[in-house]
Amino acid sequence: MDDIAFEAQILARIDDLDAAAWDACAGTDNPFVSHAFLGALERSGSATAETGWAPQHVVLPDGAGGIRGAMPLYLKGHSQGEYVFDYAWADAYARAGGRYYPKLQACVPFTPATGPRLLTRPGEPGDTADQLIAAALTLARRRGVSSLHVTFAPEDQARRLERHGLLLRTDQQFHWHNRGYAAFDDFLAQLASRKRKQVRKERREALSAGIEIDWLTGADLTEAVWDRFFDFYQDTGMRKWGRPYLSRAFFSMVGEAMGERLVLVMARRDGRYIAGALNALGADTLYGRYWGATEHHPHLHFEVCYYQAIDFAIAHGLDRVEAGAQGPHKLARGYEPNTTWSAHWLADPGFHEAVEHYLSRERRVISAEAALFAEHLPFRHDADG
Repeated sequence: MDDIAFEAQILARIDDLDAAAWDACAGTDNPFVSHAFLGALERSGSATAETGWAPQHVVLPDGAGGIRGAMPLYLKGHSQGEYVFDYAWADAYARAGGRYYPKLQACVPFTPATGPRLLTRPGEPGDTADQLIAAALTLARRRGVSSLHVTFAPEDQARRLERHGLLLRTDQQFHWHNRGYAAFDDFLAQLASRKRKQVRKERREALSAGIEIDWLTGADLTEAVWDRFFDFYQDTGMRKWGRPYLSRAFFSMVGEAMGERLVLVMARRDGRYIAGALNALGADTLYGRYWGATEHHPHLHFEVCYYQAIDFAIAHGLDRVEAGAQGPHKLARGYEPNTTWSAHWLADPGFHEAVEHYLSRERRVISAEAALFAEHLPFRHDADG
């Protein structure tokens, strides 16, 4: 651990801190900032210095063996696995003679889900979050990095970061919201007639080849199940990124550490699993993460990732489903546009100013796009049956 500012310390491994102390700050609402999830990423070799994700977690000791606050932070040598794309910034800075990498990234690796980045223990004063920000900025300056990025933060934390001089960036995701539905048909009844028929057709055709769906969690997550799901994950990873980010060991570790907070939706045909989607369970939200398949059937992706997630959320009284990054195609399936937030500090004043102008224009485009999406929501109007 290195001292940095406000008696803050920097952890090169999350396991250097007791899990209970970290989780006292992380809380239970969001599974991704838990010690179990972040620790599985590190211990499995998925998020380490060797993969370009060197942990630099900021913690504020309380003087009694615990901590008052924490920030999951990484020293990065690339921009992979972030989902808030800054490749153009890196290229522009390099062309101007600068060195963009390494940089500091406050986030959950490979996880484009909004969640707290300034973790503070309940009852701590508001300036505890400010101390975390100040410590991260001090670390950035001492390390001589080009920038500090805090991605997929809640809006209130993004606004707090802005008050410390970070630049705000917005984007869009599509989330499903539970309006007190007792069953999937209650949700369907709120859709315009044409959209309702489309969803029913897609669900029917997805399972038409004799496919059945299982929800697996907790003790259901055996090594054999993880073996099969990892096949699916590798197939998707190879096609999208060229190399899957997560190791096979990660799934075993996270399943053992927090299996009750994971939900695998698996599609089975002729007694064998052919596709699946991994979800994480928050206090009021189901978070869709990884999908893959070794057989491809019409609309099976929509069924496993979107419609089954809605079924699960309704059955368990959850408020919403966050189905991952991007994807305007989710709009037609009842998922609505939601703004995501990130905050960025750039050490070079000239570069900071250039990015500030760019983000001002980008936010206007994102806002206009959100308004356009809102005009095309699939829900019925009073006159629509």
